[in-house]
Amino acid sequence: QVQLVESGGGLAQPGESLRLSCAASGFKFSIVPMTWVRQAPGKGLEWVAGIYGDGSDADYADFVKGRFTISRDNAKNTVYLQMNSLQVEDTGFYYCTLGAANWGQGTQVTVSS
Repeated sequence: QVQLVESGGGLAQPGESLRLSCAASGFKFSIVPMTWVRQAPGKGLEWVAGIYGDGSDADYADFVKGRFTISRDNAKNTVYLQMNSLQVEDTGFYYCTLGAANWGQGTQVTVSS
């Protein structure tokens, strides 16, 4: 079955960087788009970024453009989210998703001084 396991979250200060990883299994990873979604405390879900199956193109929410980079290594069945210039507003749980139906357990990111 589909499994998505996120890692790499933690505590960072404003301006610092974190790199999230999502290890995928149970499906043909290299042919499907993957996305990152987040949920801030007390708020709804926000789409953050998405990437094509072959990695040829990616798209970002306006609030992370220029700061976050989504990438993937199809040989490792892993998708990444490089988060630079972190802001307090980036605090929340980050999930990688395969479509709308398959989500990982999430990894927590806390940005605080």
